Amino acid sequence: MSATLLDGKKLAAEMRAEIARQVADLKADRGVTPGLGVILIGTDPASTSYVTAKERACEEAGMFSLDVRVPAETTQEEALALVCRMNDDPRVHGILVQLPLPRHIDEAAVINAIAPEKDVDGFTPVNVGRMMIGETCFLPCTPHGIIQMLLKTGVQTAGQHAVVIGRSNIVGKPVAHLLMRKAEGGNATVTVCHTGTRDLATHTRQADILVVAAGRPGTVTGSMIKPGAVVIDVGVNRIPDASKKNGFRLVGDVDAASVSEVASLLTPVPGGVGPMTITMLLANTLEAARRL
Repeated sequence: MSATLLDGKKLAAEMRAEIARQVADLKADRGVTPGLGVILIGTDPASTSYVTAKERACEEAGMFSLDVRVPAETTQEEALALVCRMNDDPRVHGILVQLPLPRHIDEAAVINAIAPEKDVDGFTPVNVGRMMIGETCFLPCTPHGIIQMLLKTGVQTAGQHAVVIGRSNIVGKPVAHLLMRKAEGGNATVTVCHTGTRDLATHTRQADILVVAAGRPGTVTGSMIKPGAVVIDVGVNRIPDASKKNGFRLVGDVDAASVSEVASLLTPVPGGVGPMTITMLLANTLEAARRL
């Protein structure tokens, strides 16, 4: 068996084209241009690259992008003031604070300062709580993107055994909840594994759908996969590679070579989940503008 790759780039491009069409319709019908405010504190290369990609995606979708980049020495009070200004800015319908933040800034305090109606990352307690009880809310972008990938590629989740490796607030916990909720793309029986799990392979071999968000390359190998399983690799890890001009290459959390020999579907890294994350950010920003 050789796994079919789930092309996140292609799927994201199709969805972004539809988002751009809907943005144009909103402008024509109501004179509203969806706006995303982005706050980047510091010059972390990965964060800078990611923010630049989000801004480019906004431009391509016909959205307004307010880019605020400040030095790593920015105080917590200054960071909170930036969020408050965006809360009050009528041009901005969605706010994104790029994580991680410098250590001297309380991440939770900054995220919690975002107005829930502009929390297009779905990270504030209000939106997390609404998600947990099934109310309308902004869903976290990476978990939402994963569910959309499954839906749009025809993967059945209802009645399936899904195993999630990772329990972060950004991916692990929310994707586990979305997979088990009583809704389209849900109704799965879900097991969550983490660093305290004994004999990880015992659980992964039972998975019809395996979501790996461990943050460590090589966490899952082919011998740990149920034949025919759907494997969603969320990890993005840099490993040294002297053959590359920049001296490294990107890999996921699974050993793609061995896993692809057992799984039926596998997301590549890069080009899998990543493009879907930005796409769902655009979708949430569009929805925020519509709710005016």
